[in-house]
Amino acid sequence: MQFLGRKLRHELKYYLHPNEYLALRQRVSAVLEMDGNSLGKDGYGIRSLYFDGPHNHALYDKVNGVFSREKYRIRVYNGSDKVIKLERKSKFGDYVSKESASLTREQYDRLLVADGSVLQDATIPLLRDFYLAITQRGFRPAVIVDYVREAYVYETSDVRITFDKKLSAGINTLDLFDPGLASVEVLEPGRTIMEIKFNSFLPEAIRLLAQPQAHNRSAISKYVLCREVGIKHFKY
Repeated sequence: MQFLGRKLRHELKYYLHPNEYLALRQRVSAVLEMDGNSLGKDGYGIRSLYFDGPHNHALYDKVNGVFSREKYRIRVYNGSDKVIKLERKSKFGDYVSKESASLTREQYDRLLVADGSVLQDATIPLLRDFYLAITQRGFRPAVIVDYVREAYVYETSDVRITFDKKLSAGINTLDLFDPGLASVEVLEPGRTIMEIKFNSFLPEAIRLLAQPQAHNRSAISKYVLCREVGIKHFKY
């Protein structure tokens, strides 16, 4: 599905308690292949630096349930700077779209201090839009979101089922590569977030395989959860 030139996907989210996570993990892993980027059975580490404007609209748009909203983030994997991605995640009702572009470590270092000039000659639309967000809309680093992702894939309809664990917010720095980064877990001990993403339809066999017992979807935002903790702890 396309909207405003962007590919849209479905995204379903659920909170899982430890026993339910273990049961669903066993069922899903028996049928779906693990993401090739995984380092082991627990998956891989994701750390993202989210940006927001001076009026915190990315935070309040989500809290207030605004139909169309977007978030910018810089994402790295397993604490390495070999792959640095700028991403824009857009939400249109129940549909999501994600765009991505690569950054160099030098670009990241300058964006960390809100030096948008490093992107002023960018030709990639996403980089150009982020340049304008920083220079004209006052976007600045807001919070670090850190977790471990266990991901499984299914070719039909590009299904992706992920279990996100140990969700934590950075509380003393906004630098993804700061060796002194301190963080606080934001969920109850052992609680996991399951996400199911797919294109036009979710195959019935996969729906039954990954259906939590409670059947209760949740409007989960890792950004909002971590931002609320960060606001309480971070020393500006």
